[in-house]
Amino acid sequence: MAGILDGLRVVEGSAFVAVPLAGMTLAQMGADVIRFDRLQGGLDAGRWPLAPSGQSLFWAGLNKGKRSIAVDMSNPEGRELITRTITAPGEDAGVFLTNLRVRGWMDYETLQKYREDLIMVTLLGDRHGRPQVDYTVNPALGIPDITGPEGHDAPVANALPAWDLMAGHMCVSSVLAAERHRLRKGIGQEVTLSLKDVAAATLGHLGMIGDAVLNDVQRSKSGNALYGAYGQDFLCADGRRIMVIGLTGRQWSGLVKTTDTEAEMTALAARTGRDLREEGVRWELRKEITAILAPWFAARASTVIGPMFDQAKLTWSEFRTVKEAVTQDPDLSPDNPIFKELLQEGIGSFPVPGHAASFSELHREPPRSAPVLGANTEEILSEVTGLDDTEIARLFDQGVVASGGSPKLKNAA
Repeated sequence: MAGILDGLRVVEGSAFVAVPLAGMTLAQMGADVIRFDRLQGGLDAGRWPLAPSGQSLFWAGLNKGKRSIAVDMSNPEGRELITRTITAPGEDAGVFLTNLRVRGWMDYETLQKYREDLIMVTLLGDRHGRPQVDYTVNPALGIPDITGPEGHDAPVANALPAWDLMAGHMCVSSVLAAERHRLRKGIGQEVTLSLKDVAAATLGHLGMIGDAVLNDVQRSKSGNALYGAYGQDFLCADGRRIMVIGLTGRQWSGLVKTTDTEAEMTALAARTGRDLREEGVRWELRKEITAILAPWFAARASTVIGPMFDQAKLTWSEFRTVKEAVTQDPDLSPDNPIFKELLQEGIGSFPVPGHAASFSELHREPPRSAPVLGANTEEILSEVTGLDDTEIARLFDQGVVASGGSPKLKNAA
């Protein structure tokens, strides 16, 4: 089954989250994504979470659908093989995606000598070339200072690597934009972006930089409240916790009607002289609103509230652990067309997601498991770099390359 990017070949040299995510996303849309790694595996080959077998679920999750080649990159011949793989001929080839740029070898100026129309998308840590990850970008830009319980005096980091995820998808759009430009103009180019710039630009897009510059009172922690409007978590009679949103006018009026608190809200508006139909007013009076609503939730079990909210078409959710979500929510199971139960070699069988988008003119591309390290070394050397069987055998014998079944890679794993 062919995806929408069928025929496009992308070579990936990466670690961490953003660039592996970008390569995986392209692969799930049908591109032939070749990831190269050291013989002992990449920097994230053993990253947590781990399966009971000790194999990395992180690595398996971010490398679905790719092909893998394992090369001794300390060997000059190994580096030459990587260069040949990146710059191999073909109208839909010559696309390199990386966050591991190496000057004098794995950089645009050097690689372009071997293929003039090369497209290279490089993700840096920051615009100066210094290393950064989500857990350093977030503190630098002030996000942990506005995250966490109201009144909590220490910064709170986020477990979700938001900037990595956004940067990964910006790498995808950069690859596709540069490839479209090459198709129209016949020329390649280097595209450079940085993790910190992705985060900084996002703060600007959301109005947070303007807020910090123009307003004297700065945003502070607000717990689980929805900033700027009304949204709050409530403890139910059965000990479960529910999040409910009153952002839009419809959401707000539906929440008030369903909880039968119209009289109390009308009295609050009269007492304060404020119009609760305005989002900002609901934010400023959130504590008073929550005090009115909290007894209603405390008197009812979540199993009673849920059907009521669904019938009223409210925007709400129950708080769950990830374990509970996987076992209780059919959207995280093969009931959802993006998921398929797959056996990942060395790990086990579990639901694996494909691409989240559906394309009307194509059948859904089913998810494919991640390759074991070096699983495709031989075929890549033959199909992409054009080596003959004798030359490939020599490279294996001399330890320049290895396959997924070789003792060296099995020991490394």
